[in-house]
Amino acid sequence: MKIYTKTGDRGETSLLGGQRVSKDALRIEAYGTVDELNSVLGIARAHKPTAEVDQILGLIQSDLFVLGADLAASGDRRAEKAQPIGGEHVARLEETIDVLQAKLPPLATFIIPGGSPLAAQLHLARTICRRAERLVVRLSKAENVDPSCTIYLNRLSDVLFVMARYANKVDGVPEIPWVSSPKS
Repeated sequence: MKIYTKTGDRGETSLLGGQRVSKDALRIEAYGTVDELNSVLGIARAHKPTAEVDQILGLIQSDLFVLGADLAASGDRRAEKAQPIGGEHVARLEETIDVLQAKLPPLATFIIPGGSPLAAQLHLARTICRRAERLVVRLSKAENVDPSCTIYLNRLSDVLFVMARYANKVDGVPEIPWVSSPKS
């Protein structure tokens, strides 16, 4: 398979189903941001997380391919998809949150994103996930989008936050509480 096709040289690309759209279309921006998130999670995995966290991240990366394909599908191609993102995927994320959160001290204040290299990368992934969620919400106001996509991204950002906290705990890096500056 050739990597270059030259079909996008004029600023258009094809959705799954063949419809041609501008590369700056909101749908392209939404699934492109999901792809960006997936790549950032790959960088997080390169930081050698625990086997438990690595396995979770691997499942999430696989889910993001499914979610991206759903966002890239047009018309009847959506109905053809086997196993779209749905309630079982969201339930798995919620279970992950519960398991990891049980291993952490309660959160009493906002924390500054960062810490260990892995935790900092997971915080970056969380913010990209939030951007993807905002784009999917915007897209859903203009086009048909499965609501499960938005729900999944919302829950995923929570998972990434808890996972970043857990990574800091495993690495022995204390969280930095946010302290508001005094008013002058």
